[in-house]
Amino acid sequence: MPNKRTTNKSTTRKSIPSKPTPLAKSDLERAFPAIADWVNERGWVEIGFQDDFSGAFVRALDAGGMVWEGKFSYPSLDAALRDLENGIKNWVKENG
Repeated sequence: MPNKRTTNKSTTRKSIPSKPTPLAKSDLERAFPAIADWVNERGWVEIGFQDDFSGAFVRALDAGGMVWEGKFSYPSLDAALRDLENGIKNWVKENG
């Protein structure tokens, strides 16, 4: 005899909000708001040594290419992210 499966269909539906609920900001987004805005709205960042095209450890890019490059090396990752944060802030201030 075949095994019959019973299904319970719930008639209760969850309401769907009309607007998405904003997500809480992470510690990283609070510490580096310009980087967070950049990667969420404008472009992307690269961290680490990549190739011979750029000697910078941190970079900010958009669809048009490189918009900011940091230094070759930093004493810490935190120092590199602070420099990237300031570089993006200055670029946005100058270029809109």
